[in-house]
Amino acid sequence: MKAVAFFGILVLLAACGSKPDAGTTNAAAPQPIPISVVHAQVRNVPAGFQETGSFVADETSDIAPPVAGRVLSTPVDVGAFVHQGQVICELDHRDAQLKLEQARAQLEEANAAVRQAQSRIGLGDGAFDPNKVPEAAAARANYESALAQAKMAAADAQRYANLVNTGDVSKSAYEKAHTQQETAEAQANAAKQQYEGALNAARQSYQIVSSSQASLESMKAQLAQAEKALSDTTIHAPFDGYITARPVAAGEYVALTAKIATIVRIGTLKLQLQTPEQRASRAKPGMTVLARVSAYPDRDFTGKVSAINQSIDPNSRVFILEARFDNPQGALRPGMFSTARVLLPGGEDALFIPRTAVIRDKTTDSFQVYVIQDGKAHLRVVLTGETDGDQIRILSGLAAGDVISVSNLSALYDGAPVSVRP
Repeated sequence: MKAVAFFGILVLLAACGSKPDAGTTNAAAPQPIPISVVHAQVRNVPAGFQETGSFVADETSDIAPPVAGRVLSTPVDVGAFVHQGQVICELDHRDAQLKLEQARAQLEEANAAVRQAQSRIGLGDGAFDPNKVPEAAAARANYESALAQAKMAAADAQRYANLVNTGDVSKSAYEKAHTQQETAEAQANAAKQQYEGALNAARQSYQIVSSSQASLESMKAQLAQAEKALSDTTIHAPFDGYITARPVAAGEYVALTAKIATIVRIGTLKLQLQTPEQRASRAKPGMTVLARVSAYPDRDFTGKVSAINQSIDPNSRVFILEARFDNPQGALRPGMFSTARVLLPGGEDALFIPRTAVIRDKTTDSFQVYVIQDGKAHLRVVLTGETDGDQIRILSGLAAGDVISVSNLSALYDGAPVSVRP
């Protein structure tokens, strides 16, 4: 029994001391990944410089109410497109309507007062003539009649005076004729004073007409103000655009300083680029600008330099270069961040590779390519520029002649062995 046990122990020791098979310790070598490659190529492209900035609306308006009041309705919502003149807010207009009706009634009263004053003095369409006023005309006729009688009485008195000298009439008859002359002259003087008084009264009546007409004009102005006050309770869009804010609702009371809504015009947008002062001498109005935004990473938007701020910020040492972009479809929106390239006269060398060779890493928001060296793929981060068809410009991270993988990118990793397809 002891011999059998000892033999078992020897067998176990022999098994533990035996050498392992080499095939069980070495892992199998990874298989090369088949890929297609291209060489990074240098091409001559228009010269330029690249900057970043944000789009702003061509016009932005914070609409305030012309009058204070309670909001009745707001028939537009945020995001709605409105046309110039479209109603965006209605205020309570009952008080304004009552004041308008009062102003209309006062205007009618003023019109009646003017017509009455005009009819009182017989004023027609022609120029004012106090002699045409009925009272003045009657007084004038009375004066002219009295004056004629005074002249006749004077002639009779003179004739009686001559006859007294010849003895043909008595002295008492002459004195009677003389008394009649004095009486007629006194009546003529009284008639003259009445006539002059009637003229003065007519002129005063004409002043009343002028005053009534002034009151009428004042009533017309008050009516116009009342009409405007009623019109101001309806607030209209000042231009075509989109509503980006509407902070009020029905039932609120708004003051003159309140904001009813904000409207922006985006048919044309302005891109404001933060540009270093070193480029101040190179930037000129009218230059072409190619802009790209993250919402459309593969699309270039074309604009023109429209303005250059002549003032440079003393802290950041940059100035604002402004470019205008037509935006008929509304693809661009105010506030979008953009990377843009301002094209300069002349050309420069630029490095291009196929767009299919570039991988976008959403985690780091970076662009990557695989460079093939010594039969292996090496991951590199690159900075991209503008696109040209199916080619994309590489601003940094590659050199001319670098071999780049354009296929099987999802299977590659840094250091992966590859086999290049012919």
